[in-house]
Amino acid sequence: MARFQENDLPKAKLDSNSLQKALRIFKYAKNHKWKFFVGLLFLLLTSATALAFPKLMGMLVDCVTNKDLDKANEIALTLMGILVLQAVFSFFRISLFVNFTENSLSNIRFALYENLVKLPMSFYSQKRVGELNSRISADISQLQDTFTTTIAEFLRQFILIIGGFVILGSISPKLTLMMLAIVPVVAVAAVIFGRFIRKYGKKTQDKVAESQVIVEETLQGISNVKAFANEWYEIERYKNKIKEIVKIAIKGGQYRGYFASFIILCLFGCVVAVVWYGITLTIKGEVQGVGDLISFVLYTTFIGASFGGIAEMYAQIQKAVGATERVFELLEETPEEINANRKGAAVEKIKGKVSFQNVAFSYPSRKEIQVLKNVNFTADFGQKIAIVGPSGAGKSTISSLLLRFYDITSGEILVDGKNIYDYDLENLRGNMSIVPQDVILFGGTIRENIAYGKPDATDEEIFLAAKQANAWNFVEGFPEKFETLVGERGVKLSGGQRQRIAIARALLKNPSILILDEATSSLDSESEKLVQEALEVLMEGRTSIIIAHRLSTIRNADKILVLDNGKITEEGTHQELISLENGIYKNLSNLQFSNS
Repeated sequence: MARFQENDLPKAKLDSNSLQKALRIFKYAKNHKWKFFVGLLFLLLTSATALAFPKLMGMLVDCVTNKDLDKANEIALTLMGILVLQAVFSFFRISLFVNFTENSLSNIRFALYENLVKLPMSFYSQKRVGELNSRISADISQLQDTFTTTIAEFLRQFILIIGGFVILGSISPKLTLMMLAIVPVVAVAAVIFGRFIRKYGKKTQDKVAESQVIVEETLQGISNVKAFANEWYEIERYKNKIKEIVKIAIKGGQYRGYFASFIILCLFGCVVAVVWYGITLTIKGEVQGVGDLISFVLYTTFIGASFGGIAEMYAQIQKAVGATERVFELLEETPEEINANRKGAAVEKIKGKVSFQNVAFSYPSRKEIQVLKNVNFTADFGQKIAIVGPSGAGKSTISSLLLRFYDITSGEILVDGKNIYDYDLENLRGNMSIVPQDVILFGGTIRENIAYGKPDATDEEIFLAAKQANAWNFVEGFPEKFETLVGERGVKLSGGQRQRIAIARALLKNPSILILDEATSSLDSESEKLVQEALEVLMEGRTSIIIAHRLSTIRNADKILVLDNGKITEEGTHQELISLENGIYKNLSNLQFSNS
């Protein structure tokens, strides 16, 4: 299906503005620009040698009439020389264009990825990953095809058409006018007809893809199909889709038949008409000999083929200009201020006192809904602050704001008495670690995933973090131990194992501020016990902000904040909150402990 997506890329209107935007691609060619221009020179030479070919063929045929064998040998050798030159020029043209394109696109790919990684979370909350993936794959592939072959071919065909008409005019103006009246018209009609047929072919392929979806769904959910005794329903559904495919395919076949008839009648008819008129003019003496007539027919064929190809290439160039615009849209997005030169630099340690002062916030995508309203709380160094409340109350938003994923609407967030916006972003985040509810691991080894918290960590540091996180035993149980591949997003590990890897990662980073976002809510009792023990080790000597769903995990917190509808409505220890009559915390607690 990826191929269809590429073919379906939207086209941009070609005007001076869109072309100007597209030419910005040369900025990324850096010191490879010269290859494009030298490639253009070889393109001109290739076209010139191509234009000489029909003329020389005509002269060769004329040698039959003149019975001049020496001249025939001379022309044949010249033709062979031209073919050799054309082969050499084509080699340099193609290799130079490919070299220019690949170097330019690798720079664009890198710049695009670098910018994407640095973009703020507010950007990702409004974009789909699939769409961004398509920009890097389909759009860049479109540019690759265009710069490697399409532009060169487009220019070559253009030169052949113009040069061909000039030479035809010198052979016979009358014959040229007659050819102009029919060949381009038929060639353009053939292109339009061909495009219509391809559209029909694509319709058939789309319907086949839809039928495959039915098969996939049915087989994946076969237990449901059997349980509902709905085999007849699925069979009927598939049969109807197959009928649609047959109907469209037969119609497409008929159109292809019309197209074949059109080509035979019109295109070959054109050749017959041009040859007939040429012979007429030759007999009248208006065209010099049979050689000129042969040259004329060959030039006509060249021009007809070029007319056919140039329309398709123009459409490809339109798509490429559209792709360039979409790629540059992403490149122009404003990234976060991340200092690339800081790689490996030591993080300046902060103590870890956190203070929210009248913080209000709305997500950029839905500004009318206030998620947090005048939130005030302080977490002193080493304190465990728990945040509880119903779903959608804004608990996870607090951790996102502390990590500066989003900009607050009003108020202030202070760390060690200093506004978080006055900190270097990497330094601020370098002092924090988050253990989320849904841990996403990268597809490498367990060692690489733990070391993500500190890429230059030694083996001893990684092993110690694994032991402290209660991960050592299960890791050592694997045949490949720390070299075990975790699979995409960590699918080869259980939820509890993934959680302990995330805790080891956080321990290795040695943060001053720790955020636990419902870190045990999706685990079974045994895993929860092991993870909870690891979390206790992790929280020691740090400021911990615990977003909790299970209240059993936060009974020992220094302070519990109850967040409801974006506001802190209750605050205190477990004992203090449990004694509040009709309190939200007390109700939540009664519900959970009566069910357990």
